[in-house]
Amino acid sequence: MNVRAGGGEEWVRRFHPACERPHRLVCLPHAGGASSFFFPFSAALAPRVDVLAIQYPGRQDRRHERLRTTIGELAEETYRALRPWADRPLALFGHSMGAVIAFEVARMLERDGTPPLGLIVSGRRPPDAQRTERVHLLGDEGLLNEIRKLSGTDPGVLADEEVLRMVVPAIRADYRAVETYRYRPHGAGPALGCPLSVLTGEGDPRVTVEQARTWEAFSSGPFSFRSFPGDHFYLTPQRDRVVRAILEDLAGFATALTA
Repeated sequence: MNVRAGGGEEWVRRFHPACERPHRLVCLPHAGGASSFFFPFSAALAPRVDVLAIQYPGRQDRRHERLRTTIGELAEETYRALRPWADRPLALFGHSMGAVIAFEVARMLERDGTPPLGLIVSGRRPPDAQRTERVHLLGDEGLLNEIRKLSGTDPGVLADEEVLRMVVPAIRADYRAVETYRYRPHGAGPALGCPLSVLTGEGDPRVTVEQARTWEAFSSGPFSFRSFPGDHFYLTPQRDRVVRAILEDLAGFATALTA
């Protein structure tokens, strides 16, 4: 069931409420992705974890809303939407573009004195690893070819012209946001103090295993790293292993909190 409750209801989806859990896991999807991407993960984690999934504007039931074209906007509005849910510690999980947004939200939570339980980033090189990319400037066909290469979208969706007309603007806006993002450090030292976990696909064309490991420099807290067989969307065929990794991370985060 798609449950909306509390504040920021247009941003937050709660498919399988687990109200008695002591903390929550917030899942942030990739460019062009929607909260529904995390439905099977939420089902697999329930009732052990209270999972919240973020729904960005411009897709599914929010398709008529104004698109956001910067990571700053997406992170700030996600942060505000999560404030009513911060009555319990929040752990953040972001895949690809969602990893960057989760990282920036984690920084905001730490700055306001409510640090996250921990941060899990997936399928993304570290924030300061810049690469010149202009996919968002391509024509529609070029943009869709890029999406096809990453194998993260149902081929049936890409073959449906009517659906394509609806999803292309949101995909383009997301690519613009992530391709124009520039990390801005605040002071010396690591950006975060919370535990940090990194997950990556061993054959990801967007981030090497070596690049993914360099996330370690971005937090002074406990660090863990796991790689999985697969490409950029390794977490779909490796769902069971990813779910186990998330559960291990959450247990480790909780232990670090009480240490």
